[in-house]
Amino acid sequence: MISFRHFALRRGTRLLLSDIDLVIQSGWRLGVIGRNGCGKSSLFAALQGKLESDAGELDMPAKLRLASVAQETPALPDAAIDYVLGGDEELAAAMRDEADAGERGDMEAMAKAHHRIEELNGYDGRARAGRLLHGLGFPPETHERAVKEFSGGWRGRLNLARALMCPSDLLLLDEPTNHLDLDAVLWLEEWLRRYQGTLLIISHDREFLDGVITHTLHLNDGKAKLYTGNYSAFERLRAEQLRQQQISHEREQAERAHLQSFVDRFKAKASKAKQAQSRMKRLEKLAGTEAVRAERPFSFQFPVPGRLPDSMLQLEDITAGYATDDGDDLNIILRDVRFSLEAGERIGLLGPNGAGKSTLVKTLVGDLDPFSGERKAHKDLKIGYFAQHTVESLREGASALDHLQDKAPSATIQVMRDFLGTWNFAGDRAFESVDGFSGGERARLALALIAWDKPNLLLLDEPTNHLDLDMREALADALADFDGALVLVSHDRHLLGMVCDSFWRVADGVVESFDGDLDDYAKWLRTRGATSKKAAKAGAAAAKPVVKIVPEETPEERRRNAAAQRENEKTSRQRVKRIETRNATIDTELAALEIQLSDPATYNGSTSEMMRLGQRQTELRREKEALEAEWLELYEQLEA
Repeated sequence: MISFRHFALRRGTRLLLSDIDLVIQSGWRLGVIGRNGCGKSSLFAALQGKLESDAGELDMPAKLRLASVAQETPALPDAAIDYVLGGDEELAAAMRDEADAGERGDMEAMAKAHHRIEELNGYDGRARAGRLLHGLGFPPETHERAVKEFSGGWRGRLNLARALMCPSDLLLLDEPTNHLDLDAVLWLEEWLRRYQGTLLIISHDREFLDGVITHTLHLNDGKAKLYTGNYSAFERLRAEQLRQQQISHEREQAERAHLQSFVDRFKAKASKAKQAQSRMKRLEKLAGTEAVRAERPFSFQFPVPGRLPDSMLQLEDITAGYATDDGDDLNIILRDVRFSLEAGERIGLLGPNGAGKSTLVKTLVGDLDPFSGERKAHKDLKIGYFAQHTVESLREGASALDHLQDKAPSATIQVMRDFLGTWNFAGDRAFESVDGFSGGERARLALALIAWDKPNLLLLDEPTNHLDLDMREALADALADFDGALVLVSHDRHLLGMVCDSFWRVADGVVESFDGDLDDYAKWLRTRGATSKKAAKAGAAAAKPVVKIVPEETPEERRRNAAAQRENEKTSRQRVKRIETRNATIDTELAALEIQLSDPATYNGSTSEMMRLGQRQTELRREKEALEAEWLELYEQLEA
């Protein structure tokens, strides 16, 4: 259990959090949300002991094992899998001790280290590190590659894998889905749902939060408020609380006006002096409920395209990929691609990591020449392209206005300032250097520069990295209203679902229309993973054939075996029914708890009662997850 008592946190002269009273129970998966700059990362720094509180107390268990993702990765010569394995520091130390003892010939020390490794379940440590790398999108052939050979985004994934490798009671993850593709996000979501410790996670991906967290901590105006449930549950409760707050404010304002009117009319009359004094006291005691302020800071839009041709772009029988470093060989990624874009189409590209989504987008843009086939573009086609490296390509030392002047040297300063103001670079912000911009502000500027050209086709490759929830919602609204065509690659399922009308799947060198939604795609991924495992096992069996001679069963043995099989099936079916009955009971209790936890009165009562309700909800959800996993295994056995 982690507790904050009258806790306050300051960064420089700015008070981020004030008078926080909060208890985080063991086993919670807590989403920490709030606008950029509200103190989320500073709260993590305090939990890590990197930032002292300004007031109050933070109590944590003395032997709490804490894991978090490192922000920097040195250019190490170590193999990627060894770097990840080093996340379990105790295991890594024991393995070093074993190696050192072996070199010295110290058999006693070697036996001691060996015993310690066994206690830590360490001899499958390398396999666990390999599974983490695989889940985060590293192909097997890259596991032995040196850390220094990976780009910044992939080193970020290595740091995430290293944090997940570390045995922990408390796991802190700050924007873990940045630089992950959709497949890796889905894998991470499953992994975190199975995590047994306490999880605190900062994320701007609402679908990811919905799939992982059991509680939500909202930081706003220096305060922290705890909600039971995932992000969608928080939104519903928050909306209802704001509605009730606005009703209370309006009722109070009406009462205040009525009382003030009486005081103004009769305070000078002796016959009404006592009544006027009474109403003045009542005025002083009114709570002063604040009016609800809109939390969405801004909105923006993409301009209407100048021209919108019906048939915009076609790829016919395209073979695409890259030449090798020496230029002698071709690395073919996609074959026989037939892809066309019509006016108004809104396509989401799905596919496993490394399957060729970015290759397809670059071919559509024209940045990558195909090996064969033809790219046909309409003469009026105007592409707005956001690549994963676009944000990094902004000029250091230049302002937002400087960047826009590079694109439009003949435009007037006022026109450019007015345009930048619609993207929240108003006033002096237009003249500030991008050096001081956050990642989200840089991404917003990059999108603004694309919008200036009035494109009729938007090709966006992971545009939401670094964007907060408000900005993502604003982007979704702007794309939904965009009149042109859109091709989108994103790990943000909420954005994909909001703006895309159809999906294309890129996998195994093939680009084809995907008949399904994002839930169907997640199922396909799981099926594909299971098929790959079966193929791997079949390959291993083929590589090491085992001849097993099985004696023929006698009639009596066949009868006994058949009876035993029938008995096993009967037992399994009975267990399936018991699980279904228990799950129905859990659903009923969870529904009742949801009603209690949705009632604002619950949060005005006893803190211990609120904690009890939240803990019970967590226990029931975990029991249901375990039962559903058992039910699926039994059902598959019976089907087989």
